[in-house]
Amino acid sequence: MQNALSMMEEKGFETEFFTVRGKNISPCRHCDYCMRKKECILKDDMYQVYPLIQEADGLILATPIYNGGISANLKAVMDRCRALGAVDFNFLQYKVGMGITVGGDRAGGQELAMQQIITYYILNGAIPVSGGAFGANLGANFWSKDTLDGVKNDEEGFRSLRKTLKRFHIFLGKYGEG
Repeated sequence: MQNALSMMEEKGFETEFFTVRGKNISPCRHCDYCMRKKECILKDDMYQVYPLIQEADGLILATPIYNGGISANLKAVMDRCRALGAVDFNFLQYKVGMGITVGGDRAGGQELAMQQIITYYILNGAIPVSGGAFGANLGANFWSKDTLDGVKNDEEGFRSLRKTLKRFHIFLGKYGEG
């Protein structure tokens, strides 16, 4: 993720990094409190995320792969954005979104996780981008071989990242303030 942000900054984009690691973000209760009161009843670290999403022109959602899908932490963030939708139904409209996945195997669930990220963008009005055909069909996917060095040495993963970021930049320039 840090490599993606560095690449963005080199192109002149302002970036903000937020990790869910070590944060207290509870899953959505689907209690409809946000629909009635225009705020989430759960007062936790998600309140650090809400303004970042509201102010961003583009979002990069990244996740390790757990059991063939996105992490529970990322799923909680996605679900808790229901509170943003209660305030402004179009909270992601025209924002550009891409995904980054990291799996322990080359085919460890990255494509399924990426589909879930893309579906989240589509359902909330964002413009999902991928790197296009021939290597980055859905976005940037890495193979860690269950080690940090595996990610650092994954040339194919970095190729998919560069291709996806190139399109992300183009769309941000067209639709965002980029």
